[in-house]
Amino acid sequence: MVESSIGVEVVFADGGSVVVRRRVRIADGCTVAEAITASGIASSLPPGAIDPARLGIFGHKVVAGQRVRDGDRIEICRPLTFDPMEARRRRSR
Repeated sequence: MVESSIGVEVVFADGGSVVVRRRVRIADGCTVAEAITASGIASSLPPGAIDPARLGIFGHKVVAGQRVRDGDRIEICRPLTFDPMEARRRRSR
């Protein structure tokens, strides 16, 4: 039996101008974590950059065990550098 495959993109942006992007074909039914592993993107990122609590697909937070669909863009998000509530308070002053 032939296993079908899907194409996904795995992306990491460091907040500056550096964007690491990998496209990969994976087996249909793979999870976010499996897609990240298959992309090999971890070798291009700083240690600890991949945190299962900071993953998304097209800007929506997901868990590492969520199944991906053909064409998904998996985003590895970086930690916030500034609290959004504090930024809002400062702008209002």
